[in-house]
Amino acid sequence: MGKYTSLRDQLTIEEKAALIHASTFFNSGYVERLGIPGLKMNDGPNGVRQEFEPDSWRPIGDTADLVTWMPSNTCLASTWSRELAEKFGEVLGEEARGRGKDVILAPGINIKRTPLCGRNFEYMSEDPVHAGEIAVPLIKGIQKNDVAACVKHFALNNQELERLLVEAKVDEKTLQELYLPAFKKACLEGDSYSIMGAYNRANGEYCCNNKHLLVDILRDMWNYQGVVVSDWGGVQETEATIDHGVDIEMSIFDAFDDYFLANPVIKLVKEGKVSEEKLNERVDRILTLLEKLHVGEPEHKQGSLNTKEHQDVIEEIAEEGIVLLKNDKNHLPISPVREDGTYKKVLVVGDNATRNNGLGGGSSEIKMLYAITPMLGLNMTRGGDVSYKWLPGYYLDNEDELSINDEWQASSLETQEQVKSGEKEGSYADLVKEMVMFAPEETRDEDAIKKDYEERILPHREAYKKAVLDAIPDYDEVIFIGGLNHSFDVEGYDKKSITLPYAQDELIEAMADAAGDKLTVVIMCGSAVEMPWIDKVHSLLQLSYAGQNGGLALARILYGDVNPSGKLPETYPIKLADTPTEKYNSYPGEIGPEGHRVCEYTEKLMVGYRYYETEKVDVLFPFGYGESYTSFAIENCSNTITGALGNGLSIEVTGNLKNTGDREGKEVIQLYVGLPESDQPVKLLKDFVKVEAKPGEAAPFSMTLDESDLETFDTDKNSFSAKSGTYHLYMGTSVRDIVYDVEVEL
Repeated sequence: MGKYTSLRDQLTIEEKAALIHASTFFNSGYVERLGIPGLKMNDGPNGVRQEFEPDSWRPIGDTADLVTWMPSNTCLASTWSRELAEKFGEVLGEEARGRGKDVILAPGINIKRTPLCGRNFEYMSEDPVHAGEIAVPLIKGIQKNDVAACVKHFALNNQELERLLVEAKVDEKTLQELYLPAFKKACLEGDSYSIMGAYNRANGEYCCNNKHLLVDILRDMWNYQGVVVSDWGGVQETEATIDHGVDIEMSIFDAFDDYFLANPVIKLVKEGKVSEEKLNERVDRILTLLEKLHVGEPEHKQGSLNTKEHQDVIEEIAEEGIVLLKNDKNHLPISPVREDGTYKKVLVVGDNATRNNGLGGGSSEIKMLYAITPMLGLNMTRGGDVSYKWLPGYYLDNEDELSINDEWQASSLETQEQVKSGEKEGSYADLVKEMVMFAPEETRDEDAIKKDYEERILPHREAYKKAVLDAIPDYDEVIFIGGLNHSFDVEGYDKKSITLPYAQDELIEAMADAAGDKLTVVIMCGSAVEMPWIDKVHSLLQLSYAGQNGGLALARILYGDVNPSGKLPETYPIKLADTPTEKYNSYPGEIGPEGHRVCEYTEKLMVGYRYYETEKVDVLFPFGYGESYTSFAIENCSNTITGALGNGLSIEVTGNLKNTGDREGKEVIQLYVGLPESDQPVKLLKDFVKVEAKPGEAAPFSMTLDESDLETFDTDKNSFSAKSGTYHLYMGTSVRDIVYDVEVEL
């Protein structure tokens, strides 16, 4: 027994209940009598969120919570680097401890099922192997610092639209093979000390009291021993949650004693309707976590904030997370000088060139020490002699929507005050059911909308575009930096389309006509967007929200100080209508007979590249795609099989990556498998490795599969197994760029 676990039997029922629900908006309960502290938690994925007052959603307003703004999970996943993922985790863990936190609510690893999901920028991939392989070292990096990772959101949180009510309906095979493997890796291989239950329902039950997810799978099948934390307001009832739900209830209301796992639990235990053993199980896990984190011990790590080492790491991640999508005329990297040796004039266009995109998006918003925008990064990199001019290019007609997205939490507290004052009838349970999300609503009639468009929006758009087109002839280089922002990539609601907002498509096409080969387009986004102008643009980069050094990283890529090596963690379709959820009409679901939205995952396993490859659908850019300023050849590929199915099977695939260009660079080699079952996608990612090679060098690489990599879920046996038959091995630099294709009999 440890320092805290030895105290469990001394706790009263009231004290046990105190430990399993919040005492402030970001702290779990404590027992002062026995010196048991609460767990101090905080968001999240992109750095440690600013401090709020204990019982309101007002920031405390000082400068002690300025932190390193880290790249988004999508940017990290675009590196395809396990090494950088671990460094990312180390920085996040050190900064969380530096702020006195015990639990950091990260990483987010839900599958990118549709590009419309507003929270995709917080997630990693459309593939569970890719997401899991990045999540595991990230979690280990966090937890080196006496901070618990809290992997989220478990499970099937694949849309923000009505996320507090929607029911995801998915068959068991799809659940086990597509939506759970990354969580399984995070819990078992990463040993994530905690996991967060999602808001949504899953096959009939809310995720935070879902017996199948939390007991049958998490506890019994995986034997997970960590702490399960609810999303904030994710608990909806007491008895079902006590029977098979989360360990700690968190919420957005300050009526802490009225939480479902607070006074209602005490009452049920004393009435004999709930076994005290249910409390003991939760308390034991919480006390064990306090001991794992060395809370109150001399060896408790102190962490650090805003160090030069942290800044160097996140810049490296940002650099390797930038994806070169097109360079068919080899215009990139840009030369800062003309042929006569004089310095160039560069026109930079687009709101994202100057916008700080760390200040929004919902719970991932960051109060950062500094932010280097792309425009600042360009000036920092080649600002001494190169002449820059910035123009907005496109007009943001919804600037007011880019504020920090805490309004839904504040509005819920207003409802609570109405209940307290008697102005409105209800209980804490009613408050939870009435939680609202902030989303801009159109309240104007058609005439007002038309008038606003004609009198405000269109004149601004035309004037901005004219200024750009008039300026282009005077400049040697034209760099457009546009895409999305956090009124589209945002927690709480989904995008209505994947078309670039603010009439950017028309602007880019006009710029391409005017600028020709001297145009470089940079699209900043957290998930796939359409690019109808793709045939007219010859230099194209994709930039996820890349943290406080993202603008500097982009400039270093543009000028060739760094060779791009990022790869897409999701497919970019030609148009939204090509996506599987559109083809299967399986998003956003319909209102069911019980009054809430039901989203049936009728596409089953056919998500992302699995669908596009199996159905042979043309795409804009395939999963795993990304170019380089150098060239590579994959040579001397072979495979070696030892053992057999059921008897220590191992398949090793080896080769050499030869750099055939004139610059040092990195390439991601990807290994896909085609399974013998007819109901499976034609290709499934199973492993990858990032290899560095100097010009002329042939760097060896290898990847190894075992039997578990070939298993599929048998619903009759409720277990995974591999089938005998013909397997395909596909190896290449994207799911479509395959250089090695062989069949093996197993």
